[in-house]
Amino acid sequence: MSRFSPLNWPVVRQIRNKDAFGRDVSTQSAKSEDLRGRTVDADRVVQSVCPYCAVGCSQRVYVKDDRVIQIEGDPDSPISRGRLCPKGSASEQLINSSTRITTIKYRAPYATEWQELDEETAMDMIADRFVEARARHWEDVDKQGRRLNRTMGIAGLGGATLDNEENYLIKKLFTATGAIQVENQARI
Repeated sequence: MSRFSPLNWPVVRQIRNKDAFGRDVSTQSAKSEDLRGRTVDADRVVQSVCPYCAVGCSQRVYVKDDRVIQIEGDPDSPISRGRLCPKGSASEQLINSSTRITTIKYRAPYATEWQELDEETAMDMIADRFVEARARHWEDVDKQGRRLNRTMGIAGLGGATLDNEENYLIKKLFTATGAIQVENQARI
């Protein structure tokens, strides 16, 4: 029988083998026998949370040789029940993108080029500027003598890629340092 014979069509094989629901070998092809799932070769599965919005969909991150090979929704999650939106489904591309910047970049005022900084230097720069702005714009009391204990030199804007817990901690940090202009993208 030739490869293109109508007798070799899956529906004909299905009827001939009395496979009413098409779940037997009669509907399988040689190509489908060789197929393997993307997650079969994973060394381990790590639980994570989707980074894109504040919903907090749970993800299963499949890792092989310390590299992410697949990200899927976690069916055990009461929030997403194993489903991910299109952005969440593309999380693996975010991680493994060849254009992803993995170093700290800094562009000095009026400079035209970016330079790379190590983490300690960047954190020190941020901390120094934060403390300086807080001190320079600190207000103890207003014109009527009422106690303020605030700074108008610092403002915080959280993003929807942070979950509620992270935004809560950022709000607490900024409030403790005297900043009153704290907002979150989810409210804007």
